[in-house]
Amino acid sequence: MDIKPQNVLDYHGDNAIFMVWNLKKDLDVKDCLKRISKLVINLNNSAVNRFPDSGASCVMGIGYDAWLRLNLPVPLPKELENFVPIVGEKHTAVASRGDLHFHIRGNGSSMCFDMAHALSDVLGSVAISAEEIHGFRYWDARSILGFVDGTENPHEQERAFFGLVGDEDPVYKGGSYLFVQKYIHDLNAFEKLSTDEQEKVIGRYKVTDIEMPDNIKPSNSHIALANVGDELKIIRDNMPFGNVSTNEMGTYFIAYASTFSTVKKMLNNMFIGSPKGNHDRLLDFSTPKTGTLFFVPTFDMLDDFSSS
Repeated sequence: MDIKPQNVLDYHGDNAIFMVWNLKKDLDVKDCLKRISKLVINLNNSAVNRFPDSGASCVMGIGYDAWLRLNLPVPLPKELENFVPIVGEKHTAVASRGDLHFHIRGNGSSMCFDMAHALSDVLGSVAISAEEIHGFRYWDARSILGFVDGTENPHEQERAFFGLVGDEDPVYKGGSYLFVQKYIHDLNAFEKLSTDEQEKVIGRYKVTDIEMPDNIKPSNSHIALANVGDELKIIRDNMPFGNVSTNEMGTYFIAYASTFSTVKKMLNNMFIGSPKGNHDRLLDFSTPKTGTLFFVPTFDMLDDFSSS
Protein backbone atom coordinates (compact mmCIF):
# COMPACT_ATOMS: atom_id res chain seq x y z
CA MET A 1 0.00 0.00 0.00
CA ASP A 2 1.28 3.47 -0.88
CA ILE A 3 2.36 5.76 1.94
CA LYS A 4 -0.14 8.58 2.45
CA PRO A 5 1.53 11.85 3.47
CA GLN A 6 -0.48 14.58 5.11
CA ASN A 7 -1.31 17.46 2.79
CA VAL A 8 2.05 19.20 3.05
CA LEU A 9 2.45 19.31 -0.73
CA ASP A 10 -0.78 21.23 -1.32
CA TYR A 11 -0.63 24.71 -2.77
CA HIS A 12 -2.13 26.92 -0.09
CA GLY A 13 -5.45 28.65 -0.66
CA ASP A 14 -6.49 32.22 0.02
CA ASN A 15 -6.97 31.73 3.78
CA ALA A 16 -5.08 29.97 6.55
CA ILE A 17 -5.26 29.51 10.30
CA PHE A 18 -2.09 28.52 12.15
CA MET A 19 -2.56 27.11 15.65
CA VAL A 20 0.01 26.11 18.27
CA TRP A 21 -1.14 24.20 21.36
CA ASN A 22 0.82 23.18 24.45
CA LEU A 23 -0.27 20.15 26.46
CA LYS A 24 -1.16 20.81 30.08
CA LYS A 25 1.00 19.23 32.77
CA ASP A 26 -0.08 16.34 35.00
CA LEU A 27 -2.82 15.14 32.66
CA ASP A 28 -3.23 11.87 30.77
CA VAL A 29 -3.12 13.07 27.18
CA LYS A 30 -2.99 9.70 25.43
CA ASP A 31 -6.73 9.70 24.76
CA CYS A 32 -6.42 13.21 23.35
CA LEU A 33 -3.89 11.96 20.80
CA LYS A 34 -6.31 9.27 19.67
CA ARG A 35 -9.15 11.74 19.29
CA ILE A 36 -7.15 14.48 17.59
CA SER A 37 -5.48 12.06 15.16
CA LYS A 38 -8.85 10.64 14.18
CA LEU A 39 -10.28 14.15 13.86
CA VAL A 40 -7.50 15.37 11.53
CA ILE A 41 -8.12 12.39 9.25
CA ASN A 42 -11.86 13.05 9.35
CA LEU A 43 -11.53 16.78 8.66
CA ASN A 44 -9.45 16.15 5.56
CA ASN A 45 -11.72 13.39 4.23
CA SER A 46 -14.79 15.55 4.84
CA ALA A 47 -13.27 18.55 3.04
CA VAL A 48 -12.49 16.50 -0.06
CA ASN A 49 -15.93 14.92 -0.07
CA ARG A 50 -18.04 18.02 0.67
CA PHE A 51 -16.03 20.74 -1.07
CA PRO A 52 -13.60 19.09 -3.51
CA ASP A 53 -12.58 22.40 -5.10
CA SER A 54 -12.11 24.30 -1.85
CA GLY A 55 -8.42 23.52 -1.36
CA ALA A 56 -9.25 22.91 2.31
CA SER A 57 -6.94 20.77 4.42
CA CYS A 58 -5.52 20.44 7.91
CA VAL A 59 -1.94 19.36 8.67
CA MET A 60 -0.84 18.37 12.18
CA GLY A 61 2.74 18.54 13.41
CA ILE A 62 4.11 17.23 16.71
CA GLY A 63 6.97 18.77 18.68
CA TYR A 64 9.90 16.92 20.28
CA ASP A 65 8.72 17.10 23.90
CA ALA A 66 5.18 16.14 22.97
CA TRP A 67 6.46 13.19 20.93
CA LEU A 68 8.15 11.82 24.05
CA ARG A 69 5.27 12.60 26.39
CA LEU A 70 2.75 10.93 24.08
CA ASN A 71 4.92 7.79 23.95
CA LEU A 72 5.17 7.91 20.18
CA PRO A 73 7.54 5.57 18.30
CA VAL A 74 11.24 5.49 19.11
CA PRO A 75 13.74 6.11 17.76
CA LEU A 76 12.33 9.50 16.84
CA PRO A 77 12.59 11.04 13.37
CA LYS A 78 16.32 11.56 12.86
CA GLU A 79 16.28 15.37 12.90
CA LEU A 80 13.41 16.05 15.32
CA GLU A 81 14.72 18.13 18.20
CA ASN A 82 13.87 21.17 20.26
CA PHE A 83 14.86 24.19 18.22
CA VAL A 84 17.83 26.01 19.74
CA PRO A 85 18.04 29.80 19.27
CA ILE A 86 20.42 30.99 16.57
CA VAL A 87 22.23 34.06 17.88
CA GLY A 88 23.88 36.44 15.48
CA GLU A 89 25.80 39.63 16.18
CA LYS A 90 22.65 41.72 15.73
CA HIS A 91 19.61 39.44 15.41
CA THR A 92 18.42 36.23 17.07
CA ALA A 93 16.19 33.46 15.78
CA VAL A 94 14.33 32.84 19.01
CA ALA A 95 12.99 29.48 20.16
CA SER A 96 9.49 28.96 21.55
CA ARG A 97 7.60 26.02 22.97
CA GLY A 98 5.12 24.15 20.80
CA ASP A 99 3.65 20.70 21.33
CA LEU A 100 1.12 20.54 18.50
CA HIS A 101 0.86 22.64 15.36
CA PHE A 102 -2.12 22.81 13.03
CA HIS A 103 -1.91 24.33 9.57
CA ILE A 104 -5.43 24.87 8.28
CA ARG A 105 -5.94 26.29 4.79
CA GLY A 106 -8.54 26.74 2.12
CA ASN A 107 -9.88 29.10 -0.50
CA GLY A 108 -12.72 30.13 1.78
CA SER A 109 -12.60 31.17 5.42
CA SER A 110 -15.69 29.22 6.54
CA MET A 111 -14.12 25.77 6.25
CA CYS A 112 -10.95 27.00 7.96
CA PHE A 113 -12.95 28.41 10.84
CA ASP A 114 -14.96 25.21 11.29
CA MET A 115 -11.81 23.08 11.30
CA ALA A 116 -10.20 25.32 13.94
CA HIS A 117 -13.38 25.17 16.01
CA ALA A 118 -13.50 21.36 15.89
CA LEU A 119 -9.84 21.07 16.90
CA SER A 120 -10.31 23.51 19.77
CA ASP A 121 -13.26 21.51 21.08
CA VAL A 122 -11.02 18.47 21.49
CA LEU A 123 -7.92 20.27 22.74
CA GLY A 124 -9.47 22.81 25.09
CA SER A 125 -9.55 20.55 28.14
CA VAL A 126 -6.02 19.15 27.81
CA ALA A 127 -3.97 21.89 26.14
CA ILE A 128 -3.40 25.64 26.17
CA SER A 129 -3.53 27.70 23.00
CA ALA A 130 -0.14 29.36 22.53
CA GLU A 131 -0.75 30.90 19.12
CA GLU A 132 -3.57 31.44 16.66
CA ILE A 133 -2.77 33.36 13.49
CA HIS A 134 -5.28 34.04 10.72
CA GLY A 135 -3.45 34.48 7.44
CA PHE A 136 -4.69 35.70 4.09
CA ARG A 137 -3.51 35.83 0.50
CA TYR A 138 -2.35 39.34 -0.35
CA TRP A 139 -2.69 40.22 -4.03
CA ASP A 140 -0.57 37.88 -6.18
CA ALA A 141 0.98 35.97 -3.22
CA ARG A 142 2.82 39.01 -1.89
CA SER A 143 3.87 39.63 1.69
CA ILE A 144 2.72 42.76 3.49
CA LEU A 145 6.07 44.25 2.48
CA GLY A 146 4.85 44.19 -1.11
CA PHE A 147 7.15 41.52 -2.57
CA VAL A 148 6.03 38.14 -3.90
CA ASP A 149 6.73 35.40 -1.36
CA GLY A 150 7.63 31.80 -2.21
CA THR A 151 8.89 32.25 -5.78
CA GLU A 152 11.68 29.72 -5.23
CA ASN A 153 9.31 26.96 -4.08
CA PRO A 154 9.80 23.59 -5.80
CA HIS A 155 7.05 22.35 -8.10
CA GLU A 156 5.72 19.06 -9.52
CA GLN A 157 7.94 16.04 -8.71
CA GLU A 158 10.51 18.23 -6.94
CA ARG A 159 7.89 19.21 -4.40
CA ALA A 160 7.72 15.71 -2.93
CA PHE A 161 11.51 15.27 -3.15
CA PHE A 162 12.25 18.37 -1.09
CA GLY A 163 9.15 18.30 1.12
CA LEU A 164 8.93 14.68 2.28
CA VAL A 165 11.30 12.36 4.14
CA GLY A 166 12.69 9.68 1.85
CA ASP A 167 14.54 6.40 2.17
CA GLU A 168 17.19 7.93 4.45
CA ASP A 169 14.74 7.48 7.36
CA PRO A 170 12.48 4.61 6.21
CA VAL A 171 10.35 4.41 9.37
CA TYR A 172 9.25 8.01 8.80
CA LYS A 173 9.20 8.02 5.01
CA GLY A 174 6.49 10.34 3.73
CA GLY A 175 6.61 12.51 6.84
CA SER A 176 7.93 16.05 6.87
CA TYR A 177 9.82 18.45 9.10
CA LEU A 178 7.80 21.57 9.85
CA PHE A 179 9.45 24.76 11.07
CA VAL A 180 7.52 27.93 11.89
CA GLN A 181 8.34 31.50 12.88
CA LYS A 182 6.02 34.45 13.46
CA TYR A 183 7.65 37.61 12.10
CA ILE A 184 6.49 41.13 12.90
CA HIS A 185 7.49 43.74 10.31
CA ASP A 186 8.38 47.36 10.93
CA LEU A 187 6.25 48.33 7.98
CA ASN A 188 6.59 52.06 8.59
CA ALA A 189 10.39 51.89 8.49
CA PHE A 190 10.43 49.66 5.40
CA GLU A 191 8.04 51.92 3.51
CA LYS A 192 10.31 54.91 4.14
CA LEU A 193 12.88 53.26 1.88
CA SER A 194 12.78 54.03 -1.82
CA THR A 195 11.63 51.20 -4.08
CA ASP A 196 15.24 50.78 -5.21
CA GLU A 197 16.42 50.36 -1.61
CA GLN A 198 13.58 47.95 -0.82
CA GLU A 199 14.60 45.84 -3.80
CA LYS A 200 18.18 45.72 -2.52
CA VAL A 201 16.91 44.44 0.85
CA ILE A 202 14.99 41.61 -0.81
CA GLY A 203 17.16 40.90 -3.87
CA ARG A 204 14.22 41.01 -6.32
CA TYR A 205 12.50 43.65 -8.37
CA LYS A 206 9.25 44.60 -6.71
CA VAL A 207 6.86 44.80 -9.63
CA THR A 208 8.13 41.97 -11.84
CA ASP A 209 9.30 39.53 -9.10
CA ILE A 210 12.47 38.90 -11.10
CA GLU A 211 15.61 38.12 -9.12
CA MET A 212 18.42 40.64 -9.43
CA PRO A 213 21.53 39.55 -11.35
CA ASP A 214 24.33 38.38 -9.08
CA ASN A 215 26.50 41.39 -9.96
CA ILE A 216 23.73 43.75 -8.74
CA LYS A 217 22.11 41.79 -5.92
CA PRO A 218 23.66 42.74 -2.54
CA SER A 219 25.36 39.92 -0.65
CA ASN A 220 23.25 40.72 2.42
CA SER A 221 19.94 40.67 0.57
CA HIS A 222 17.30 38.20 1.69
CA ILE A 223 17.45 36.21 -1.55
CA ALA A 224 21.25 35.95 -1.47
CA LEU A 225 21.26 34.45 2.03
CA ALA A 226 17.97 32.55 2.35
CA ASN A 227 18.34 30.54 -0.86
CA VAL A 228 20.97 27.93 -0.05
CA GLY A 229 21.18 26.21 -3.44
CA ASP A 230 19.09 24.34 -5.97
CA GLU A 231 19.90 21.07 -4.22
CA LEU A 232 18.58 22.36 -0.87
CA LYS A 233 15.03 23.60 -1.17
CA ILE A 234 12.04 23.85 1.15
CA ILE A 235 8.31 24.33 0.66
CA ARG A 236 7.27 27.73 1.98
CA ASP A 237 3.59 28.20 2.80
CA ASN A 238 3.99 31.66 4.30
CA MET A 239 0.98 33.89 4.86
CA PRO A 240 0.66 37.55 5.83
CA PHE A 241 -1.41 38.54 8.84
CA GLY A 242 -1.90 41.58 10.97
CA ASN A 243 -3.71 44.47 12.58
CA VAL A 244 -3.53 47.58 10.44
CA SER A 245 -4.55 50.10 13.11
CA THR A 246 -1.79 49.02 15.51
CA ASN A 247 0.80 48.39 12.75
CA GLU A 248 1.25 44.82 14.00
CA MET A 249 1.73 43.40 10.55
CA GLY A 250 3.70 40.27 9.85
CA THR A 251 4.44 37.07 8.04
CA TYR A 252 3.88 33.60 9.41
CA PHE A 253 6.86 31.72 8.02
CA ILE A 254 6.09 28.04 7.61
CA ALA A 255 8.49 25.60 5.98
CA TYR A 256 8.03 21.93 5.13
CA ALA A 257 11.22 20.03 4.34
CA SER A 258 12.62 16.53 3.99
CA THR A 259 15.40 17.52 6.42
CA PHE A 260 15.56 20.16 9.12
CA SER A 261 19.25 20.67 8.38
CA THR A 262 18.25 22.49 5.18
CA VAL A 263 16.16 24.98 7.15
CA LYS A 264 18.90 25.36 9.76
CA LYS A 265 21.47 26.21 7.07
CA MET A 266 19.15 28.90 5.75
CA LEU A 267 18.63 30.34 9.25
CA ASN A 268 22.35 30.33 9.97
CA ASN A 269 22.97 32.29 6.78
CA MET A 270 20.27 34.80 7.67
CA PHE A 271 21.04 35.38 11.35
CA ILE A 272 24.77 34.66 11.71
CA GLY A 273 25.64 35.67 8.17
CA SER A 274 27.57 34.31 5.23
CA PRO A 275 30.31 35.19 5.85
CA LYS A 276 29.81 35.71 9.59
CA GLY A 277 28.48 39.18 10.29
CA ASN A 278 26.90 39.58 6.86
CA HIS A 279 23.37 39.05 8.14
CA ASP A 280 20.14 39.20 6.16
CA ARG A 281 19.20 42.88 5.91
CA LEU A 282 15.50 41.96 5.92
CA LEU A 283 15.96 41.19 9.63
CA ASP A 284 16.49 44.92 10.22
CA PHE A 285 12.78 45.28 9.41
CA SER A 286 11.40 41.87 10.41
CA THR A 287 11.64 40.45 13.93
CA PRO A 288 10.95 36.79 14.74
CA LYS A 289 8.75 36.37 17.81
CA THR A 290 8.58 32.55 17.76
CA GLY A 291 10.55 29.60 16.41
CA THR A 292 9.50 25.96 16.71
CA LEU A 293 10.23 22.66 15.01
CA PHE A 294 7.63 19.92 14.53
CA PHE A 295 7.39 16.63 12.70
CA VAL A 296 4.41 15.86 10.47
CA PRO A 297 3.55 12.13 10.55
CA THR A 298 1.89 10.46 7.59
CA PHE A 299 -1.84 9.74 7.53
CA ASP A 300 -0.90 6.10 8.04
CA MET A 301 0.83 6.98 11.31
CA LEU A 302 -2.11 9.14 12.41
CA ASP A 303 -4.36 6.16 11.76
CA ASP A 304 -2.13 4.05 14.00
CA PHE A 305 -2.15 6.74 16.71
CA SER A 306 -5.96 6.88 16.61
CA SER A 307 -6.33 3.19 17.32
CA SER A 308 -3.40 2.35 19.58
